[in-house]
Amino acid sequence: MFLRLLVVLSLLLSATGLGILGLQLLLPRGQPQQVARVEAPPIVAPAPKVRMLVAVRPLSIGTLLKEDDMREVEIAPEALPDGAFIGGAESLAELRGALLRRFVDPNQPIIRTDVLRPRDRGFLAAVLRPGTRAISIAVDVVTGASGLIWPGDEVDLILTQTLQQQQGAESPGRRVVGETILSAVRVIAVDQQISHSGADASASRVVARTVTLEVNPEQAERVAVATQLGRIALVVRSIEGVPEASEPRPSLVFGSDVSSALTGPQAPAPAAPRMRIIQGGTQQEVTFR
Repeated sequence: MFLRLLVVLSLLLSATGLGILGLQLLLPRGQPQQVARVEAPPIVAPAPKVRMLVAVRPLSIGTLLKEDDMREVEIAPEALPDGAFIGGAESLAELRGALLRRFVDPNQPIIRTDVLRPRDRGFLAAVLRPGTRAISIAVDVVTGASGLIWPGDEVDLILTQTLQQQQGAESPGRRVVGETILSAVRVIAVDQQISHSGADASASRVVARTVTLEVNPEQAERVAVATQLGRIALVVRSIEGVPEASEPRPSLVFGSDVSSALTGPQAPAPAAPRMRIIQGGTQQEVTFR
């Protein structure tokens, strides 16, 4: 009896286990729990900036721009004003010698409508002061101060010429003469250009061949005659200027004033007069100076 009961219990337990196993096989399996990942925010690159040309100092109307009148500042592209000049050698070359048509405060951008460039129509008429004229002279690397003369500079004009020697009249020391024919003349244009080559736009300087000066009618005539007489050299004046009271008066400088070799052999100095005095048996010589 006990054995039969034990067999029945074993069958019941086996059937229960098989039922539970069947239910597990029939029921859908649960999805594995996923671990949430927190992603880092994407790195945003800073917006690229552009370089713009602005005034270094207060620039008045009529200023002929030079490179040291401008500098570059970085700004966002959306803040770039219309007509502003982008920094770089090309913009500097384009603005060099340009006439400013309005007052520009320091750190303010220079706009295209504010300038009149040398190649623009009407530049000479706009840059000339009332009663003045424009005249151009040819220069080279020496007479043009090695290409370092810029619009707005003031220069002196020195004429050097060789005089025709008359037969037996002039000494060699008087043949070559130089003189300052004009002082404090303003340069209004230089044909110097900047040429760019290569990927980095490196600039190579081309020395000017002509310089345009602002003169009055009488000075224009003097320059025109001087170009036919000899060689004209330009001498750059200090930016500080020289007071009129201390201006040197024009004078002629001959070859003999520069080189003592052109003065010729020096004549011997005349001998000092002497007198012999005889007193009795003694003699004495006296020299008069």
